[in-house]
Amino acid sequence: MAGATTVEIAGEEVRITSPDRLVFPRQGWTKLDVALYFRAVAEGCLRGVFGRPTMMKRYMKDVDTAPIYHKRAPKNTPFETAPIRFPSQRPGRMNVPRSQADILRLVQLGCLDLHPWPVRAEDLDHPDELRLDLDPTDGFGFADVKRAALATKDLLDEIGLVGWPKTTGSRGIHIYIRIEPEWGFYQTRRAVLAFGREMERRHPDLITTRWWKEERHGVFIDYNQNAQDKTVSSAYGVRPTGYVSAPVTWDELPDVEIEDFPMDRFHSRYAAVGDLTEGIDDHPGRIERLLEWVERDEADGVGDAPWPPNYPKMPGEPPRVQPSKMVKTNWE
Repeated sequence: MAGATTVEIAGEEVRITSPDRLVFPRQGWTKLDVALYFRAVAEGCLRGVFGRPTMMKRYMKDVDTAPIYHKRAPKNTPFETAPIRFPSQRPGRMNVPRSQADILRLVQLGCLDLHPWPVRAEDLDHPDELRLDLDPTDGFGFADVKRAALATKDLLDEIGLVGWPKTTGSRGIHIYIRIEPEWGFYQTRRAVLAFGREMERRHPDLITTRWWKEERHGVFIDYNQNAQDKTVSSAYGVRPTGYVSAPVTWDELPDVEIEDFPMDRFHSRYAAVGDLTEGIDDHPGRIERLLEWVERDEADGVGDAPWPPNYPKMPGEPPRVQPSKMVKTNWE
């Protein structure tokens, strides 16, 4: 195994150690193969993480070995950093990619799918995007996820927001919506929850926002991916499946499959269609309509929904107890 090599990108050279190490054993793809893939898509990949605190999900050996999650930047980090505060209120610093070379530096550290916060380092308290994470539940498949995604577009169009879809590289679809950075994490999460609930009302046989798996039926809109410190794999990341988290157009979405985008062939698609996230920052929207739906739901007795278990208890949150395990008391 070669000790190291260098890969040139945007006028910089990035050192890649152990370039012959098999990162994807089933496909035979090496660490250098991964680095060359990211060099080919670096401009688009950077657009998804530029200026954002980014968690490192590091595959230290290969994709068949569990990754290590690093949220805090080490003292000798090669990246710019930003001071952040986690939901526990403990402080920390996170890496902030700023250049195409930074993408390869993340690859050098074992990162395959990149996980940025939905904020910029210049304003850490106000997200500039909403994230719709659509995943199928038991008995539903990718065809159902595509139907659900197309239904979300109709509602986004209705309220004047622009969605940018991509495959997750696994089983689902992500839709990113740029917004003006004027609202905090609590409000943006509640806005996505309200959006999901409206989708659920309009498509009750297809879409669910139920947090507890035992209650889910259909395509789950994971509103909690918009809570502070939660992340999803950004555009052009490579999942352990070997498939790219690929931006797609709304027109082509009905016909795409996760398997259409393996890493080793993706460079030809990128060369043909370019970066399909170009322009995502040009027209940020506003969420007043969604916040009106939050107020409407509250007035109708539909309050907050459960948060992830590692978050502090939130005002108005229902019990974090699986419904089948709740103790029912008869007061009669």
